[in-house]
Amino acid sequence: MASVADDFQSRWWNLEKKLMDRFGKKPDVEAILFLIGLQETGLSQEKISKEQKQDLMHVAICTILTSSGYYLVEGKDQEGWPHFKQLQNLPVMNMIEQESFLKDHILLYFDNNQF
Repeated sequence: MASVADDFQSRWWNLEKKLMDRFGKKPDVEAILFLIGLQETGLSQEKISKEQKQDLMHVAICTILTSSGYYLVEGKDQEGWPHFKQLQNLPVMNMIEQESFLKDHILLYFDNNQF
């Protein structure tokens, strides 16, 4: 019988493969968050500053965590960037737990967006 962890890992590898096929290289969690941020903001400029990259990853994290009730989209600013309200504190986790937590929410995001 397959475990939940095995299913999670195979779903993650499947997502990595789809993204690798589309972009030509294997993305890490940060790269995937960056892509989600781009998707959510519609930002499409050549040069993206370090600050914008951090903002895009923040948008991605808030976006993926709305499904679990951690954040709520309050609206968008004049430039189309979403703004969020934190509804509850995130659980205290070590690095490995944090990565699994984010990966789980990333998978849910892609499932919900029919990727």
